[in-house]
Amino acid sequence: MASVAEKIAMAVRDAGGRTFYVGGFVRDKLLGIDNKDVDIEVHGIEPDVLYHILEKVGEPITYGKSFGVFALRKEDLDIAMPRRERAFGTGHRDFEIDVDPYIGTEGAARRRDFTINSIMEDVLTGEIVDHFGGREDIANKVIRHIDPETFIEDPLRVLRGAQFAARFNFTIAPDTIELCRGIDLSALSKERVEEELKKALLKADRPSIFFEELRKMDQLHTWFTELEPLIGLEQDPIYHPEGDVWIHTMEVLDRAAAFRDKVSDPYRFMLLALTHDLGKIVTTSEKGGRIHAYEHETKGLPLVENFIKRLTNERDVIAYVKNMVPLHMRPNISAYSKPGVKSTNRMFDEAAASEDLIWFAAADRPVFAGSDEFTGDSDFLFGRLRVFEETMAKPYVTGRDLIDAGLQPGEDFTEILAYAHKLRLAGVDKDPALKQTLAYARKLRKSGKDK
Repeated sequence: MASVAEKIAMAVRDAGGRTFYVGGFVRDKLLGIDNKDVDIEVHGIEPDVLYHILEKVGEPITYGKSFGVFALRKEDLDIAMPRRERAFGTGHRDFEIDVDPYIGTEGAARRRDFTINSIMEDVLTGEIVDHFGGREDIANKVIRHIDPETFIEDPLRVLRGAQFAARFNFTIAPDTIELCRGIDLSALSKERVEEELKKALLKADRPSIFFEELRKMDQLHTWFTELEPLIGLEQDPIYHPEGDVWIHTMEVLDRAAAFRDKVSDPYRFMLLALTHDLGKIVTTSEKGGRIHAYEHETKGLPLVENFIKRLTNERDVIAYVKNMVPLHMRPNISAYSKPGVKSTNRMFDEAAASEDLIWFAAADRPVFAGSDEFTGDSDFLFGRLRVFEETMAKPYVTGRDLIDAGLQPGEDFTEILAYAHKLRLAGVDKDPALKQTLAYARKLRKSGKDK
């Protein structure tokens, strides 16, 4: 049975045109990667003719006939016509677009960003049309621009090149790196930047490649400002034999990628990995021949907040990272020192996602003598997490319990509830915890009257 794309292609052929699979669909097929987002490009017929064809196949959606972009409702298929683009500004959308069904395959492919994305495949015959050596670049694992004059018109391509390199473990061609150095990214919207960042953080086995390639391009400063000072920022070699804070952060980022399927939210977890040591920028010092970064996990929060808010408006993401960065060292410290249950209960209770703390500890693991093994005690941490979960599942003192026991709400009620919560974390059963909380409330209110 013919696919929807094939049905369209046969009707286009009958009308005197030709239809090609294009873009990421062809690239991923050659890479052996499954891609359900199908893009086709229709040549040799007018937009109105194509629209009538689409009406016979399904329910067409028009994104703008002047742009020559269509879709079919309930189908994962994007349909476009060849077009010419001319930049009239510095933004990603600042383009004048003219549909030209007769531009030819080379002209249509030339407007694309990289050679690996310019390969076309005839929907009906399977013929590969590759005007710019995309297949060779795929074989050599290279990201290479097509046309230097049109490439620089869209600054988003700098970030796209870096995320493609990360996702496919490719390298960016030296002439493309050099071209990207001179492109201004400041006019991009945070939404478009975040979109490329997400692809790198969530789809790459080694997300560090995204940032390493941007570093080569000298393109960290506009959107990833706080990462640049990590380069060359020294750490204590006893705990960080791998090198400076940049190297450490990139290694943590890549290790964190292995835990994306285990955590509460992969994107915010990866941002935690990226920003966890920004505080070392403002706290690193040398004392007694040793390098220290005391309180970097808390003193760096303004840097972390600036970084995250520059890239996203997602409140839950911002809140998560701000919550977890100050806690990021505590699991490994606990795994080493083996504190009491009350201490680990408090740690997990403070965390926005308690299990994520343990997975992050594995990503941020201390490395000694060149060992690549996690030196923290994960069995201890997961055992204590189970204790915490069991503790939180038990009955506990609520505000209603206190009121039913005769305690009137007042300005100090929040403080009294906080005391009850401490008893809960300490594992005190509900009945004795209620008695202790009421006694604390009477004492607190008596001392308040005596003042």
